[in-house]
Amino acid sequence: MEQEVGEGMSPLADVWHQLTAPVLSDTYLYWALGAVVLDLLIGDPVFRLHPIRLLGDWLRVIENVLFEVGFNGYFGGILLFLLLSLTTGALVLSLGTLALWLHPYVFHGYVVIVLWATFALRDLLRHGRVVRQAIERGDLKAARTGVSMLVGRDTDRMDATACGRATIESVTENLVDGVLSPLLYALVFGPLGAVLYKVVSTMDSMVGYKSDRYLRFGWCGARVDDVLNFPVARLSYVLLVVTSAILPGFDARSALRVGWSDHRWLPGPNSGWPEATAAGALRRRLVGPIFKGGQLVNERWIGDPARPEGGTADDLVRTERLVCFATFLFLTFSTLVILFL
Repeated sequence: MEQEVGEGMSPLADVWHQLTAPVLSDTYLYWALGAVVLDLLIGDPVFRLHPIRLLGDWLRVIENVLFEVGFNGYFGGILLFLLLSLTTGALVLSLGTLALWLHPYVFHGYVVIVLWATFALRDLLRHGRVVRQAIERGDLKAARTGVSMLVGRDTDRMDATACGRATIESVTENLVDGVLSPLLYALVFGPLGAVLYKVVSTMDSMVGYKSDRYLRFGWCGARVDDVLNFPVARLSYVLLVVTSAILPGFDARSALRVGWSDHRWLPGPNSGWPEATAAGALRRRLVGPIFKGGQLVNERWIGDPARPEGGTADDLVRTERLVCFATFLFLTFSTLVILFL
């Protein structure tokens, strides 16, 4: 029988158990659904004390200290990972202990907020809608500005459909690291698993660049992020194919074929799976010419060569439906696992 919060354990041991044990129980369902509802209601509000912004600030503090003492290579990147994980985990456990001391319901509310902080569906959709609405208005400047918040490529050469394509690519790629991965690691390793995943994801987004400063120092964060997203990216392939089979207006066979054949053309081991699958599901070609720093870095398209170029406002609407329903499918699957295993 599942132990109730606060029953028969010391507060710290109880919090450790609740936040780290696999939560294949109705408790996970309540926490996850609560986090999803909270995200859909208020999204990712921009305020200074948002947990992920504080995590980024703390990362910068540790990074600067490590660089000052000369640990700016591979070893320093590993130290950053360890120090950031240990301090963040200790803070989450400490606050959880305080919440449990106040009341078990306060603790449950605290866990919902923790999971909400790791989950970013509404914010992802909001960025996509900014670009879509700019395309609908015929405001190319606003579309370029909106897409510059999502991708690191040159935007001054992009027309409206190129902005739309880049947005589709970013939204589908971030379905993995902004939505599915936090939910999966919370399911398998408890809420603290979602927190530590977010630590790695934040490291990858802040120091995981192949620049002079971060080529070695950011290696650890980038590689651990690749490892953690490896199974989830392939799960997104399955979810997007099934979604395409259920929702009208999508092509499941094309999603299955293009996702399998074209994922390898995108850099990294993971991003190609959701992006290529979405190209097939939408019956569109994505990616195409990409410029960075004034240099052409890609000319390859993904998707069926006979299909039209993607990136219209309608394509963005359909992408939003695709991502939302894939998330719904994952939550449904989680519920079935919890109820019947």
